[in-house]
Amino acid sequence: MDGEINMTYVTLGGYVEVHKFRYLYFLIFFTVYILIICFNSTIVCLIWIHKDNHEPMYILIAALLLNSVFFSTAIHPKLLTDMLLEKQIISYSACLFQFFLYYSLSVSEFLLLSAMAYDRYVSICKPLQYPTIMTKTTVTISLGLAWFVPACQTAVPVILSADMGLCKLTLNGIVCNNLIYTLQCANSRVQSIYGIIALITFALFPLLFILFTYTRILIISYKSCKDVRNKATQTCLPHLLVLISFSCFCAYDIIIVRIRSDFPDFPIITLLAVLYHPLFNPLIYGLKMKEITKHLQRFFCQAQGFF
Repeated sequence: MDGEINMTYVTLGGYVEVHKFRYLYFLIFFTVYILIICFNSTIVCLIWIHKDNHEPMYILIAALLLNSVFFSTAIHPKLLTDMLLEKQIISYSACLFQFFLYYSLSVSEFLLLSAMAYDRYVSICKPLQYPTIMTKTTVTISLGLAWFVPACQTAVPVILSADMGLCKLTLNGIVCNNLIYTLQCANSRVQSIYGIIALITFALFPLLFILFTYTRILIISYKSCKDVRNKATQTCLPHLLVLISFSCFCAYDIIIVRIRSDFPDFPIITLLAVLYHPLFNPLIYGLKMKEITKHLQRFFCQAQGFF
């Protein structure tokens, strides 16, 4: 019986009154998705093309923006399709796969932000040791771990959930996130314990590490000359803005199961999560990072001359 239930389709019940404005919603989501792809890809390409930007900081920024593209691609195609359908459904196995991508890429973002914080810490607090610490090998290993470790970590709850029986077939949301646990007949103690450990290991520890590094940077910058303070402000402020934005999204996602499991999840906060944050990253880095801004201005000037 469990096997039969797990093979049925889950209804996404968060699409409240979507049918009245489906084409407007589709246009908004499609436009934003295209903007996310274009904005993020443009900055990644500029970093790739210009060899003077082949530094750890810019490589990590490019990885973060690529991660935003992957995250949006895991969410938007299904979202756009659902906008045009009378009934929004998804197979349980596909739902688990979207859950895997959703959280694997979210954890990757935290780890990438941690790597970026460490890069800024070494650059500002230990400038003489920077070339020997932030080598090409270090950056490559950091990037590999930032995507491989979250994939392994997220695979565990997916495997555990695949064997759980379902007592509900309506998910009060628009994406398969933590709300899939509300479909299950019973709360698994193993899942709960593992979830707490994963939360502490892959969210709380990276967040504390990031806060520690930026606190150290702030202290060192305050005691240093004006040039060091300016460098710290120019390079660290974008990272902090992205961190605050992403932390708010994660905090909402963690508490959603406890306070909103019986309330449709569509209109406000989830929309901001899937639309706003992937679009926020390239705007912040494009406007606040001096080198990227310079290359963007040159790129648009050349594009204008071409047309």
